[in-house]
Amino acid sequence: MTRRGTVERLTGIARRLRDARDPVALPANRSPWLRALRGWQSRRLARTFSDFQDLPHYRKAVAFFLEDLYGEQDVSWRDRDFARMMPTLVRWLPEAMLETVADALELDWISHVLDMRVASTLEAHDVAGDRIIDPARYARAYAEAGTPAERGRQIDLLIAVGRELESIVRKPVVYAVLRLARGPAASAGLGGLQSFLERGFAAFRELGPAGHFLGTIEARERAAMRSLLEGRADAFGAGFDLSERVR
Repeated sequence: MTRRGTVERLTGIARRLRDARDPVALPANRSPWLRALRGWQSRRLARTFSDFQDLPHYRKAVAFFLEDLYGEQDVSWRDRDFARMMPTLVRWLPEAMLETVADALELDWISHVLDMRVASTLEAHDVAGDRIIDPARYARAYAEAGTPAERGRQIDLLIAVGRELESIVRKPVVYAVLRLARGPAASAGLGGLQSFLERGFAAFRELGPAGHFLGTIEARERAAMRSLLEGRADAFGAGFDLSERVR
């Protein structure tokens, strides 16, 4: 893809993400089911990859994946920062980094859209009115709310961002440019975005070769995806009993 094509893709995805997260146009963004679902999924991911969290040189990379790329916190600030910083990003970021940002935004967008669907499905099927999310209910909603192509794309993007970061951190000039932008970003009120980018770089610099880490993530998530699309409550292993009450 040309640089122009990358920029067009980046701006288009940023626009779609802002639209998808609009709490006025899409009231589902304000749903307590969506908040509860994200909390449930965040804790599920932490359990799935707890073995990596116990290894010191993996911790930052695991935290970046679980908290920055797919976490339960509100990241609407990132949408606003990207919109404000887009002209600057396009001017000074290398094309490889622009592609990484575009993939990260698309991952954010597809995850958000799928989460809203799953949350709405969980709410619609809560016939008992007990407002509980557990593995069985999650699996049924997951299978109903997303297609194999959408779920496959979600995992593709997650791994692509990791591989791109692994490649980029080997280029000292990119990291140097990012660090030089720290002051101007803070002055422009873009400290949150700057910190997000730096955390990704720092995580993968500390991780080193990421093949085993990314390969394990992909294998586990694709296996879970296949089981969930079949509506299987044991998709995360026997004895997995995580539950969340919607408040």
